[in-house]
Amino acid sequence: MKSAAVSIIGRPSAGKSSLLNTICGHKVSIISPVPQTTRNMIRGIWNDPLGQLLFLDTPGYHDSERKFNRQLQHVAVRAMNDADTILYVVDSSRKPGREESAILDLLSVTSVPVVAAVNKIDLPYAVPDEAATWIHARLPAVMCIPVSAVTREGIQTLLDVLIGLAPEGEALYPEEYYTDQPPEFRIAEIIREQTIIRVSEEIPHAVFVDIADIETDEPNSKLFIRAFINVERESQKGIVVGKGGRGIRDIRKASQRELRKLFPYSIELDLRVKVQHKWRKRDDLVKKLIY
Repeated sequence: MKSAAVSIIGRPSAGKSSLLNTICGHKVSIISPVPQTTRNMIRGIWNDPLGQLLFLDTPGYHDSERKFNRQLQHVAVRAMNDADTILYVVDSSRKPGREESAILDLLSVTSVPVVAAVNKIDLPYAVPDEAATWIHARLPAVMCIPVSAVTREGIQTLLDVLIGLAPEGEALYPEEYYTDQPPEFRIAEIIREQTIIRVSEEIPHAVFVDIADIETDEPNSKLFIRAFINVERESQKGIVVGKGGRGIRDIRKASQRELRKLFPYSIELDLRVKVQHKWRKRDDLVKKLIY
C-alpha cells in the first residue's frame, strides 16, 4: 500500500483546481475565470487499489508584494514543504511569465520530487512541447506529462507516475473520502464561487463569505443556512445586491443548486451582503480566512 501528499503549485489560472476536480471525480475546489479564486490549501483525495494520494491544491503563485498576495504565496510554499511530491501545473496555452520564473526558482532548490503536468493541451493554441522545453531548461530532471483537465487525456499517466513515486504507507482517509473539508467551508466556497462568477472588476478579490448558522432538519431532509457575503465598500454591496435585489437572488438560487449536488438535503439559504471596510489589510481576518 502506498500513500503520499502531493502539493499542487502553479501560476494563477493554470487549471490547478480543475485538474484536482477531474482527478478526484468530484467538485473539491471551486473554479472561475478570475485568477486567484483559490485562497486556501484545498485537500482532495484520490483512491486506488495501489494506494492513496492526498492532493493539496494551493492558491495561484502570484508575483506581488501586496499583503494579501504574500499570505497566499505563503500557503503555496507551506504546502510544498509538507508534501512528499510536488505537482507543478503549467498552462501550455500561455507564454511563461514572472510567476513561472518565481516558481521555478522555488522548485530548483527543493529536495522534494517534482512532476510537471503540462495542462490545457485540448486548446487549439496550446504548445505543450514548448512548455516542456522551458521547464527542462531550468529543471532538466523533471518529467513533463501533457494533460487535459477537460478531456482527461494524460490523467491516468500522471496518476501512475505520482503513485509510483509515493512511499509505502497506510491510507490517511477511508477510501470513500474525496475531501476532508468541513461542511461550513464547502458551503462558503460555493457561495463565493457563485458570487464572483456574477460580478466584475475588483469585486471578486474583495469578497469573502461568512457562515452564520447551519441547522439540519433530518425528518424533513432540509438544511437551513444563514450566510453573509462580505465586501469592502458600500458601492460593491450595491453591485452584489443588484437592481431590485436581482443579483443576490441569482447568487442564492445558483448556490442552492450547487449545494444540492453536495448535500442530500433540500437547501434553504438565507443570504445577505454586508461591508467589512478594507478587510484585506486586517491581518487577523486574512489569516483566519486563508488558513
